[in-house]
Amino acid sequence: MTITEESPSVAARRATRVGGTEGVLGSDEVRAFIREQLDAADLDGRSVCVLVPDGTRTCPLPLLVGAVHEALHGRASRLTVLVALGTHAAMSEQHLARHLGYEAGRLEETYPGMTVLNHEWWKPEMFANLGTIPASRLEELSEGRLSVDVPVLLNKAVVEHDVALVVGPVLPHEVVGISGGNKYFFPGVAGQRIIDVSHWLGALITSAEIIGTTGITPVRALINEGASLIPAEKLAFCVVGGTGTEAESLHSVSFGDTIASWANAAEVCAETHVTYLDKPVRTVLSLIPRMYEDIWTGAKGFYKLEPVVADGGEVILYAPHITQISAMHPEINEIGYHCRDYFVKQWDRFKHVHWGTLAHSTHLRGAGGYDAETGEERLRVQVTLATGIPEEVCRAANLGYRDPASIDVAAAEADPDVFVVPRAGEVLFRLR
Repeated sequence: MTITEESPSVAARRATRVGGTEGVLGSDEVRAFIREQLDAADLDGRSVCVLVPDGTRTCPLPLLVGAVHEALHGRASRLTVLVALGTHAAMSEQHLARHLGYEAGRLEETYPGMTVLNHEWWKPEMFANLGTIPASRLEELSEGRLSVDVPVLLNKAVVEHDVALVVGPVLPHEVVGISGGNKYFFPGVAGQRIIDVSHWLGALITSAEIIGTTGITPVRALINEGASLIPAEKLAFCVVGGTGTEAESLHSVSFGDTIASWANAAEVCAETHVTYLDKPVRTVLSLIPRMYEDIWTGAKGFYKLEPVVADGGEVILYAPHITQISAMHPEINEIGYHCRDYFVKQWDRFKHVHWGTLAHSTHLRGAGGYDAETGEERLRVQVTLATGIPEEVCRAANLGYRDPASIDVAAAEADPDVFVVPRAGEVLFRLR
């Protein structure tokens, strides 16, 4: 699955990296590397917009942002941090303070001269129009799957700065293959239409096929096309974090333009964040960490496991702390969770729904088929929620239900027939 443009392996050579697949970096190494790269960059007197992830991505962000601020304070004419929410909920001041490493209400004391902004995707006035990707070009990029005009709207903070600096992790991703790089622009701080089109394109390919792909997938090609319209210079520190108990550490930091640094980091990610099993598993108990506050984000605990589940198997998402499917996207409760063909074969019925919502629905329901004549939907894997969401809500959304109080994690870990995954959501599991 590739698109004709510079290959990631070639692009990766243009980036500079510290670290690799083995071991973890010390804080001093990270700070020194960031300082060295930024000292050598043409940033004096220029305004810089730093794009960072929200709380659904793991990395030592205070370390990274602190190092960037230290290197640019007094050099850059203006320094703004923009949180790439996509369409997630806004982060509160308290949450931002924890996320970025300052005391709530006292940003200036830790990061003098720096402004922090949420990507307010719900406000039309926050966007700049960069142009349109015509239907004919989308048809080419999507390998014939879609043919619609795509307006390219981007948070105006990016275009109002001379330089856009992406700082964030690279992870296996259900929509684009491997996240990071230009994905911080689209969908990170983008308008609804390009988010919808990119996510539905990924859904048409299916999560199980695209997730973990290091090549230029059709979705990555679309994102890169949109990014080519951004007038700011685009640079990135793409990082690969640790896993498990070392989740807040870093294996590597790559620097360069957003395409090169992403490609370089993706090579490391493919080694560190993909675990191979020798045979399929029947039952998965996916332990969802608290950084995922609803099923819209916590569903990553299914995406990363679907490839290793046997036909007819079950994935249980265990998250007693989650009490709702999605606060920001209530329409998912109306359509529920279904396989791709359920929507494709009833397109007139669903085409008015945000395509990003349809995509999320298919990603959590996984592979399956739909017979339009009989109305029968056949799903490969059962998805069960063991959360704080009421049973009637789960059933209405076409998902299974388990009382979370009935789940004994220790007993499951001792059961050879149950595959327990701690901190599910960032490591991809595949069959060897």
